Amino acid sequence: MSTRIEDYALVGDCRSAALISRDGSVDWLCWPRFDAAALFARLLGTREHGFWKICPAAGEVETTWTYREGSLVLETRHKTSCGEVLVTDFMPVGEGSHLVRLVEGVHGQVDMQMELSVRFDYGSAVPWVTRSELGDLRAVVGPHKVVLRTDVPVHGSQSLTTVADFAVHAGESRRFVLSYCASYLPDPAPVEPRASLDATDQVWRGWSQRCATGTAADRMLQRSLLTLKALIYQPTGGIVAAPTASLPEGLGGERNWDYRFCWIRDSTLTLIALMDGGYIDEARDWLAWLLRSIAGNPEQAQILYGIAGERQLPEVELDWLPGYEDSKPVRIGNAAAGQFQLDVYGELFDALYQAHVRGLPISEDGLKVGLAILHHLETAWREPDDGIWEVRGGRRHFTHSKVMAWVAFDRALRMHELTGLATTAEQAVRWRQTRDEIHAEVCEKGFDAELGSFVQSFGSEALDASLLLIAHTGFLPQDDPRVVGTVDAVGKGLMRDGFILRYETEGQATDGLSGNEGAFLPCTFWYVDNLIGLGRHAEAETVIDRLIGVFNDLGLVSEEYDVKRKRLVGNYPQAFTHVALVNTLLNHARSEGPAARHGRKTPPGQVPTEGASIGDPTAVAGRRAL
Repeated sequence: MSTRIEDYALVGDCRSAALISRDGSVDWLCWPRFDAAALFARLLGTREHGFWKICPAAGEVETTWTYREGSLVLETRHKTSCGEVLVTDFMPVGEGSHLVRLVEGVHGQVDMQMELSVRFDYGSAVPWVTRSELGDLRAVVGPHKVVLRTDVPVHGSQSLTTVADFAVHAGESRRFVLSYCASYLPDPAPVEPRASLDATDQVWRGWSQRCATGTAADRMLQRSLLTLKALIYQPTGGIVAAPTASLPEGLGGERNWDYRFCWIRDSTLTLIALMDGGYIDEARDWLAWLLRSIAGNPEQAQILYGIAGERQLPEVELDWLPGYEDSKPVRIGNAAAGQFQLDVYGELFDALYQAHVRGLPISEDGLKVGLAILHHLETAWREPDDGIWEVRGGRRHFTHSKVMAWVAFDRALRMHELTGLATTAEQAVRWRQTRDEIHAEVCEKGFDAELGSFVQSFGSEALDASLLLIAHTGFLPQDDPRVVGTVDAVGKGLMRDGFILRYETEGQATDGLSGNEGAFLPCTFWYVDNLIGLGRHAEAETVIDRLIGVFNDLGLVSEEYDVKRKRLVGNYPQAFTHVALVNTLLNHARSEGPAARHGRKTPPGQVPTEGASIGDPTAVAGRRAL
């Protein structure tokens, strides 16, 4: 039986991340980067595909866990009839590739067990295991090597795993440190667990202390921002959409994608959330990553890149992995890199504009890249595209895509009006004409008067939750009857048990894929933002409480929610959802929807000292534990 997605914690070092189950099993870890091949892939398979478990040996166990305040250090308490132990898990920041696990006796005596099963290349390669001259355990396959250092005696088992049985008394501690490096290099230098724990905790706390405050759920806000920080690949500034691959959007289905890459859209939204949350350095690093990644011919710009800006991300299927709860195929890489999506240009220019108004200067290289993209977009906006949801059913004239093309020219004009941007008056006139032409076409072809709503694509009658962003962008005012009608239509047509679907998923005819998916949590947050903008605050607070209630007790959440099974689905933790939470909490604190920022004169990231309340904090499980 697979562990539920919501029963995993995340630890990371801003280079990679591990998922650890509530019962103490590391079931997903890719070293040395987020997008490297996993050496623990039980998450997508079975115990045969790699894991590392430390837990009480037998009997009934009461387990609780929490992160240290303002930190990504995980503390798990196991209580048995004989005693209690504390297991502390973390990945040292800036010290190479290590995963440290400390076991401390709290009271009494607890018999513990450890089992380590290293399976490189997504569970397909069993390593050669030896001991070093110092007694450390060394596991090697091809270019990969991990070293286990511990003060607990370990031995091999018949199932080709490394095991240990040990007891921990009150006041005692045991250490386990797993380290990675290339097999042709000397073994990684050892880390001192206690000193490394203090240093890592200090790094996370120092960062989180700068978080914006003033919302009704500041601890949720801080936890989401910490999660976003953990998804930034520190050497380059690239932001991964999630640290996992092929967790299904519908249990047992084929909607299984690799999210360990940098989507321009997700990254720009994350960038804005971080800036609004009080973090500018990350924005500066991301802008540098962006310019390196998209440099070149704008016609060759991609919707996603590798974390160092790689362009070739071939999608393959791993047929030896059965998939999470038999959800096949397991995909690594992502063919969406070859798609054409107009909306990313709008997200890009909105991010540049938001960064600029927050004081980040636009470099000369940034200006050249921006001008080249706008020149390309002057004709490209007329083309059909694959849309925000990366459907594989053929290109269309998606309404949201056209709106975001409008955003690109609108933000370029705003920056021109603010600074001149070294652009000519002729360019500005041309951008304004294009912007107005796009606006007229969307209003004519993207709106259905009979439905009283904008529609998914020109000429269709389908609803799409991306239409909830029309007011967010400033394309139309929040109280425009066409916007109000769209919000109501989406709320009635795409809501399931209080959560919003992206669109109707009725199989091949809809998006080129079989099966259904869960409700899309970011879209539900967008719906709330519209309710706030329309002054429907009581409704908004009800939905916010419902959304926070599906976060796990550590404050983590995936991309989607299965309303029938009452379970999280999709890759986890998902940057897109955490970004949406940050934005909604800040919008609620200001008592205004995101559309209001287009006319606001105060800084977009400013939060009032006292935020409006969101229901009863003790009534929501996800908030209660934070």
